[in-house]
Amino acid sequence: MQVHLVDGTYELYRQHFGQATRHSDPPPFAGTIGVLTSTIQLLQDGATHIGVATDHVIESFRNDLYDGYKTSEGMEPVLLEQIPILEDALRAMGVTVWAMEKYEADDALASAAAVACEDRTVHKVLILTPDKDLGQCVQGKRVVQFDRRNNIMIDEAAVIEKFGVGPSSIADYLGLVGDSADGFPGLQGWGAKSASTVLAKYELIDNIPDDHTQWVTDGVTVRSAEKLATTLRENRKDAALFKQLATLITDVPVGDVGDWLWRGPTDRFEEVANKLGAPQLIERISRLKSKIGL
Repeated sequence: MQVHLVDGTYELYRQHFGQATRHSDPPPFAGTIGVLTSTIQLLQDGATHIGVATDHVIESFRNDLYDGYKTSEGMEPVLLEQIPILEDALRAMGVTVWAMEKYEADDALASAAAVACEDRTVHKVLILTPDKDLGQCVQGKRVVQFDRRNNIMIDEAAVIEKFGVGPSSIADYLGLVGDSADGFPGLQGWGAKSASTVLAKYELIDNIPDDHTQWVTDGVTVRSAEKLATTLRENRKDAALFKQLATLITDVPVGDVGDWLWRGPTDRFEEVANKLGAPQLIERISRLKSKIGL
């Protein structure tokens, strides 16, 4: 069995801006219709167990930890308005939705991946987002990310190739380097190369010695080692906070794998599709039901 875990917020962005490049005046619910269409395509391609995580509220508990963390400010109103519409439409289509308020969509995806890993009937978990945060959930070839836009599968080897460290070090890597998309800066002077070089040896920030001469003794060669070590030594509290911001929660209630089985649309789907101005979705769902014998 394969499980497909979809970053609904990312998909809404992707579909909205994809429609904007294809149409000078896209319909008002273009993003939502695009996500529904791509979800139906997943089912047509053989997906059976699907969960979609959304940021019902963009702000999360991480905003209480750090003032600079990302907010909904500056987001296009058309996207913010479509989030609850998308959630309702997916539920009408019979798809499991995790609408996050205290937590983020990424936390729900990480939690669902953890649940799926405990289920012996699941042989592969696909997390459908290129978001680097989710790299910390990747396990070998069993739990992978799939970048649908670029048709790229990201397994553990690919994470290591891209970041120079394995999944268990991704939160530490982001704690040092920062994540502009999420709004935290990392430590001054620490870049991708220095972070990957040092973490490749020590794996976790807490394991990195304060004294740069110990790095040399341990065979770690990195430019400006003394300056980097000083920065870390003087800013360990910040590094720990940034790592905490980057670390995904894995115990958000998401149900069991069996709950994510698609059993067909609800009686509301036809009405919802028509309100969206997408009657073609009704026909696609009808053909899909016939194909799989629902």
